Amino acid sequence: MSFQDDESSDAGLSGQSRLESFLFSCELSSKVPFYTFQGDEEEDLEHFLELRTVCLGNGAKEESNVVEVTAMNHQGKTISVPIANLHIKCLPMVSLGEFELKAPVTIRLKAGTGPVSVSGLHLIASQVEDSDLSEEEDEEEEEEEELPAIKPAKKKQKE
Repeated sequence: MSFQDDESSDAGLSGQSRLESFLFSCELSSKVPFYTFQGDEEEDLEHFLELRTVCLGNGAKEESNVVEVTAMNHQGKTISVPIANLHIKCLPMVSLGEFELKAPVTIRLKAGTGPVSVSGLHLIASQVEDSDLSEEEDEEEEEEEELPAIKPAKKKQKE
């Protein structure tokens, strides 16, 4: 999935930008208690992690499993925030909506042994040159022209 945004985004990109999204998932457990999400080091790309769900995996024990994220706040300071306290009997899954964080982000199993699955989207925002936009618009127009016209269904006549 990708789309273009004509206005400046909250991420500080000016002018035209493109946003691509990719499926993200990681599993936390006592053996692997944290995962750090980092984007590429390219200058013209910004990476975001949009967390959607946190759920207990198969074999989870009857215990509290606390998941926290560590990321930068608006002042550039690193902060840690618990985002889910899961228990197999009463709350095995939490939907976070569209909880978006700028890379780097560390997801940690603060308490419990898991397994806990965290899923969402890896978003990549990039600057789009005006020449790139015109090429893409031309390609879209060509694709639209190649599609055959849809004909209405014929009604059956009663005999």
